[in-house]
Amino acid sequence: MAEDTELILNPDKTPLYRVIAAILTALSWLLFRPRVRGSENIPRSGPVLIAPVHRSNVDFVFTLFISPRKVFFMAKQELFPVPVLGTLLRHVGAFPVARGTADRESLRLAEEVLRRGQALILFPEGGRREGRHVEALRDGAMFVASRTGASTVPVGIAGSDRAMPAGAKLPRFTRVRVVVGKPLAAPSAPGRVPRSLIAAKTEELRERLEEVYHEALDQR
Repeated sequence: MAEDTELILNPDKTPLYRVIAAILTALSWLLFRPRVRGSENIPRSGPVLIAPVHRSNVDFVFTLFISPRKVFFMAKQELFPVPVLGTLLRHVGAFPVARGTADRESLRLAEEVLRRGQALILFPEGGRREGRHVEALRDGAMFVASRTGASTVPVGIAGSDRAMPAGAKLPRFTRVRVVVGKPLAAPSAPGRVPRSLIAAKTEELRERLEEVYHEALDQR
């Protein structure tokens, strides 16, 4: 059952991690020539949610290495038993989540990562979306932040939808621009954080996410 998922995290940048990171970074520069602004806004220590817009399957590549610290992310459980691939995923910071299960299991694992003081990529839009505007977000990111005290860093990524559109098998040569915003404090209140406060902070995140996304879109 998904509830029995054991979370295995290695916070160290192992030699294999450094090799994989170097390869992915080199490929990113070759294919996408990314421009990154504001990476210093990601806290160097403590729990932090890195919350990017989501326009392409390659978005996670641009968020893995914008900070000197190791960053963790979810990947579908079916990938981990695959020989070699499963090992590579764990070394690069992935942990398994079962598809088709309740969102609460994903949120439980996300909370555990943050309670260990790590950085976690979480797409607050849920799935991939289109267009210049950031529509209403799911409240999962701010719910997790409220339970762990993690700050949330909005990240705008422009051009990834052209780099690898939905349905594309191979990436395309194009420039990608990344803007990292200042962190938002976690929702907090005496006792249990009310849902109304989580909803208000989720809307604040949406507004900040749209700001950095437009900054990235408008870069030349």
